[in-house]
Amino acid sequence: MITRENELRRGNIRFGGEDIALAAKMLDAISTTIEIVYYLMNRGEERSFVVMLVSAQECEVKEILESQKRNTDILFEIDKEKSIYAIICQDTKIDGGFHFGDRVMRYLKHNNAKEPYCIELEVRATTHDIKYIIFRLIETYIAAQQQKSSGEIIFKTLY
Repeated sequence: MITRENELRRGNIRFGGEDIALAAKMLDAISTTIEIVYYLMNRGEERSFVVMLVSAQECEVKEILESQKRNTDILFEIDKEKSIYAIICQDTKIDGGFHFGDRVMRYLKHNNAKEPYCIELEVRATTHDIKYIIFRLIETYIAAQQQKSSGEIIFKTLY
């Protein structure tokens, strides 16, 4: 793939066609669930949640995530072919999300996963547009891939 000169001068992340398709799949898959979690947060039944994007090659990512998640965590298959999954961890703060991500990464590495990525976004307030949450998650995932940060847990918080 050819990189145009004006793309090299930009300091921000540029979404390619596959990235936009991934964002569209995520919007379709998890938007309604985030709306429900927002409803629970507004009623005071939830404090914050973590949304994760996990991917790896040459490994059964879905089985690992299913074995490690809690009953209240919601798993979404975003792209089966590329082994990309999203998880919404209800009533979870930064420390719980990080520990879960750490456990998942250890299992992926133990199962000889190639290029494992774990991006986590803690959402503490319902003031953010749901699309913004998904786009930030995708943007962070793209940046991690460009920076070759596989094997790391990338964690951000939205206040």
